[in-house]
Amino acid sequence: MKSERTRPVRLPLLLAFDLDGTLVPELGGEVPADTAQALRRLHRLGVQLAVITGRDLVPPAIAGAAPFAALASQNGGRVEIGGQLHSSSQFTGAELEAILAHELDGARLILYSEGLLYLDLPAGEQLPDWIVTRGHRPLAEARGRAIEKVGFFHPGVAGHAERLRATQPQLVLTGAQPPYEQYLTVTPRGAHKGAALSLLAEALDIPLERTIVFGDTDNDIAMFEVAGYAVQSGDLPLLAQHADEQISGPQALADWLCALADSLEAHDPEAQGPEAQSPEVPTPEVQGAEVQA
Repeated sequence: MKSERTRPVRLPLLLAFDLDGTLVPELGGEVPADTAQALRRLHRLGVQLAVITGRDLVPPAIAGAAPFAALASQNGGRVEIGGQLHSSSQFTGAELEAILAHELDGARLILYSEGLLYLDLPAGEQLPDWIVTRGHRPLAEARGRAIEKVGFFHPGVAGHAERLRATQPQLVLTGAQPPYEQYLTVTPRGAHKGAALSLLAEALDIPLERTIVFGDTDNDIAMFEVAGYAVQSGDLPLLAQHADEQISGPQALADWLCALADSLEAHDPEAQGPEAQSPEVPTPEVQGAEVQA
């Protein structure tokens, strides 16, 4: 846990949130009401808000819960700012061929392309509810499509990840370690949450040191490393060393956000009106925690 940085209490600020296990419970479809209320309060105070998730789409109910300035999906490979597509990363043909040249018999393989899912269900396996709800198309129909992300579900994904790191080091690999030992996500060169945060901060004219990020698993490390301040949701050990403080999970987020709003009103002249600028003050360490996106 980092300790030398203090929680920002002045504008400008950009807050960027992972989804599952952070802004919403795992696979949740809605932002908890108290969290949404706190986000809207922060927005009224002048704080910019964003989502940076590993999901391929941000559900409408989540996107509409607060006035988000930007939504980044596919681990940051697809970025929308102000409702408009800003950037999208895809694999080259050679990269996709290398990714698909696996030896994971019986693996569930999903190709993601512009909101569509392509997969063939392994024999004897049932689809997760979220795929049933979304719908999918056969893998064969993905030929010629712009593929933005590939996901593998199989006990042997760690070995495939090692091979890809050796032969395709430009690719971004997440998962294949606790708590997602059986799931591997592959995204194109530069398609990670750190790059997405940097892009959003520049587009919204907010210095990176004025960004606060929230996440709970290994795909959040990239944005924790470039943000001005990082809040871990949960207690995943591999993330703790990159975080400035820790909350117990999505159920604790609303209180954290309300405390930030209180601090802004107390310390930020732009939030209160013209008055002397107050210095930032250290925040007490938050204990506890439990910890994806």
